[in-house]
Amino acid sequence: MRSIHPQPSAIRPRRSAIGGQRRASSRRRAAAAFTLLEVMIATAIFFIAIFAILGLVGNALRNAQVLQQHSVDPGMLAGMTALTNRLTEGTESGDFEDIAPGSFPGYSWSRDIYQVASNGLFRVDLTVTHSVKGRDVESKMSILLYRPDSPPGSGFGGLGLGGGFGGGFGR
Repeated sequence: MRSIHPQPSAIRPRRSAIGGQRRASSRRRAAAAFTLLEVMIATAIFFIAIFAILGLVGNALRNAQVLQQHSVDPGMLAGMTALTNRLTEGTESGDFEDIAPGSFPGYSWSRDIYQVASNGLFRVDLTVTHSVKGRDVESKMSILLYRPDSPPGSGFGGLGLGGGFGGGFGR
């Protein structure tokens, strides 16, 4: 006689085979997924890199802003002085309003001209002064110019007869 109900031994192998497949596929999924610790470490590395890049960009922008600020050096005055054909000993000073109106507020300049040799060689000492955070900052430059058509100065053959040859670059 045959029983209507199936034998438990016949059903079991199937269930165990299906259960084994489920366990194997869940193991594969677990091996393919990231753990919470791995995700946190990757996120931390990502943010460290982003903040380092942002710091570099901030420094670059700050440096670009500093480069945009106009500053005056004595070279501008040296160029203007070199354009003249005749020099006269003495001291001149002023601000940059007469040279470049509105461009360099707070900047002033002075120019000292000395005859160095009787052949028309002059020394020009240039100074540009401006205030930075309450302190006066000076930029200085000296140039030599040969201007034979200039009137003789007090140092060599001029009014003062204050020295002969060999006076050097001093006053």
